[in-house]
Amino acid sequence: MTQTNRDAATVADPAAVPGAATAPASVPTAPEPDRRTRTRVHRAWFVAAVTFVTITGAAAFRSLPGLLIDPLHQEFGWSRGTIGAAVSLNLALYGLTAPFAAALMDRFGIRRVVALALLVISLGSGLTVWMTAAWQLWLCWGLLVGLGTGSMALAFAATVTNRWFTERRGLVSGILTAASASGQLVFLPLLSWMVEHHGWRPAAVTVALAALAVVPLVWLLLHDHPADVGQKPYGAPEFIPKPAAATGAARRTLGVLSTAVRTGTFWLLAGTFAICGASTNGLVQTHFVPAEHDHGMPVTTAASLLAVIGVFDVVGTIASGWFTDRFEPRRLLALYYALRGLSLVFLPMLLAPSVHPPMIFFIVFYGLDWVATVPPTLALCREQFGDDSAIVFGWVLASHQVGAAVVAYLGGVARDVFGSYDLVWYASGTLCAAAALMSLVIRRRPAPLPAV
Repeated sequence: MTQTNRDAATVADPAAVPGAATAPASVPTAPEPDRRTRTRVHRAWFVAAVTFVTITGAAAFRSLPGLLIDPLHQEFGWSRGTIGAAVSLNLALYGLTAPFAAALMDRFGIRRVVALALLVISLGSGLTVWMTAAWQLWLCWGLLVGLGTGSMALAFAATVTNRWFTERRGLVSGILTAASASGQLVFLPLLSWMVEHHGWRPAAVTVALAALAVVPLVWLLLHDHPADVGQKPYGAPEFIPKPAAATGAARRTLGVLSTAVRTGTFWLLAGTFAICGASTNGLVQTHFVPAEHDHGMPVTTAASLLAVIGVFDVVGTIASGWFTDRFEPRRLLALYYALRGLSLVFLPMLLAPSVHPPMIFFIVFYGLDWVATVPPTLALCREQFGDDSAIVFGWVLASHQVGAAVVAYLGGVARDVFGSYDLVWYASGTLCAAAALMSLVIRRRPAPLPAV
């Protein structure tokens, strides 16, 4: 076998060449493929790009309920608490589905799970145009869209990051987290314009069609593992064979949870992330637009402000991923939560019929912090729970969405009872201060975990 043939074989299957038996010890292993690899973009970045587009779409699917509160209230006479309950179900399932989806990806592959999730979202969003009762909103948008988006939650991003990258994980997790904000940026102004000028039904149909449009992209380009294309994970020193499909997804998911809940670190991470969800998805994403509308601001303008939050969140979250690769994640979390709580306490004073400089400052400041908490939280899960970190992060994300669901519901109830959202803003700011303190208590070193 010539040196060139040995090099090619090494790229196709590193285990196929018995190096010591066929090559002199003084000859480096496969120098030519290494040089060519340095001149190419690693396939992991293409997978990350497809993941970014998919999560961007999922964010758009989750941004619509905040635009539907007033139209559904006016058309059907449903209370804001009733509509908020459907949004709460959506948010809760988004989180509770995530850890099981991470395990199902280990069993059936990322591509199959995500493609099926997109089809479920399209079905749920499309069926809402024919609904006439509140329970149908809970079924379509709460149950179906909640299950679908939960299967493409940030645990999906964690799975892709863990499989395809050993270097730049903090940066990649920041980029994929920023995809949620990009979904708001791309779709929210368009959807708000549709709702205001043509009603909420065309907006729901647009979401359904957008979900269908992503399916071919996922099926053709979202590879499950680097070994599927004969590559190492980005930054890995050696080729990693694709592991066998894991069976018993539900049993494994619950087993990982059983182990994780025996550690104080899990509860601190889950508690802080619940507050994160309460102060972002549950409060601002769901109630910011109707709160501004209460003060006389047009819905399209308020939705555009929420989209601008998404613009700055892209910057803040990617920067947070870069910081997470270089600084102590516990301190980053404490700083992020403290700054977020401070901004929410001042928000009630800034709501007005028109956009003014203090509101713009809030939008920029809050946007930089929107989900900047995700990269350091994911890094702590990886540090503490190793190979099970994606599933553990799925459970931590579930707490995030439970917190979001509770505040999405209570925010609507508070508006019905008190006539304003002021109390909810102040309470959320106080909770963020508590989350900052909890972040500093998280242990620096992982404790040994008992076997499942």
